[in-house]
Amino acid sequence: MGVIGKLLKNRRAGEAGMAWNLPALAGPDTLRVTSEAFGDGEPIPLAHAAKMAGGTEQSPPLAWTSVPDGTEQILLVAQDLDSPTRTPITHCLALVDPVVTALDAGALSGSSATVGVRILRSSMRRGYLGPAPIKGHGPHKYAFQVFALASPVPSGTEGLVPLEELKPRAVLASVTGPVLARGRLTGTYER
Repeated sequence: MGVIGKLLKNRRAGEAGMAWNLPALAGPDTLRVTSEAFGDGEPIPLAHAAKMAGGTEQSPPLAWTSVPDGTEQILLVAQDLDSPTRTPITHCLALVDPVVTALDAGALSGSSATVGVRILRSSMRRGYLGPAPIKGHGPHKYAFQVFALASPVPSGTEGLVPLEELKPRAVLASVTGPVLARGRLTGTYER
């Protein structure tokens, strides 16, 4: 049980490649990101895990405070910092209207139509991917990062590919800033 996880135990993406550390997403850490489902550094409840891990794949409720004046768009990025990959796996990517300061559980589903939320592609499909780390790999950290952008994310690559079809790395690379404020909440999950 968990042989592959044990073999990959020391292989982890780490924080260096996460959205938080991209130069274009640097900004003052003044947003406070919270969830009714878990606190910073605490385990993410099973309901928010992937179906293959026994969960319901329901995105957790999230809220943030102190969105500064001049914010045109909120960028929400959830990433697995401990995936045994070169860079963190993106579990959710969404654009949120600046008047929205809270999302209900399930609001980041690829099939839901939450007012003020534009769901983009994650690393594997459109919408929220619940945690499902490899068994035996140890605890994984999932960073829910919120960025208040002064300019909206461009709508696609020169009009050829719609934003919803771009891979997360392409969307993040298209952000030019400035970031007026940012915050993050980190949960853990282990199988």
